[in-house]
Amino acid sequence: MGTLDGRTALVTGGSRGIGAGISRRLAADGALVAVHYGSNEAAAKETVAAIEAEGGRAFAVGAELGVPGDAEALWAAFDAGLAAAGAEPGLDILVNNAAVSLAAPIADVDEEAFDRVFAVNAKAPFFVIKLALPRLRDGGRIVNVSTGSTRIASPAIGAYAMTKGALETLTLTLAHELGPRGITVNAVSPGIVETDMNSWLDDPAKRAEAASYSAFGRVGQPDDIADIVAYLASDGARWVTAQTIDATGGSFLGLSLPV
Repeated sequence: MGTLDGRTALVTGGSRGIGAGISRRLAADGALVAVHYGSNEAAAKETVAAIEAEGGRAFAVGAELGVPGDAEALWAAFDAGLAAAGAEPGLDILVNNAAVSLAAPIADVDEEAFDRVFAVNAKAPFFVIKLALPRLRDGGRIVNVSTGSTRIASPAIGAYAMTKGALETLTLTLAHELGPRGITVNAVSPGIVETDMNSWLDDPAKRAEAASYSAFGRVGQPDDIADIVAYLASDGARWVTAQTIDATGGSFLGLSLPV
């Protein structure tokens, strides 16, 4: 039996990159996984097909985030997908992974871009969680995907890091609020991970530099993050809540000083 047999999960941004890795791992552990996508339906269907080929169960859920009514649209699609799959209503695991990046120093960030990154990365998870609570069973799990840049100063993505800082604060407050229901709320903060969004890693020199940041001397993989999320979603993490787990591979742990 899988550790998540009989449970239902929703992974936002679950069709590609880290989200796809999380979706596949939760399904491998036995969960029925709703694979959310914002616009790339083909990628979501590919992830669902991969899960089914591995013996798991999944269905795609489409909803654009960062627009008015996004949370309502997401949960309507989720409820419809559950019914089509013949599954019982309700939710056990919510992974807030969907996000957009904003790579620019403060001097180059305009209000429109700032509002967009906050709408998707901070506002959407807030209201997705709000509408999830009537569906989320007692003893459930919420895992928010943050970034190592809340610990490591990265001026080129300051606005993006702000959104994830807000998500980490929400993690802390919700853990306190939802504790009486046995619901754990935690965050995972990845470093540089090899996904199609980080195509710059195809440059050998840039890849070598990125690998040098980690204590392990390599770039992260989606499975590295998915394994942590799977643990937090399991019964083994029942006593872990309000935590932000650094998943950067020990990036920038110290300075190299001359001897």
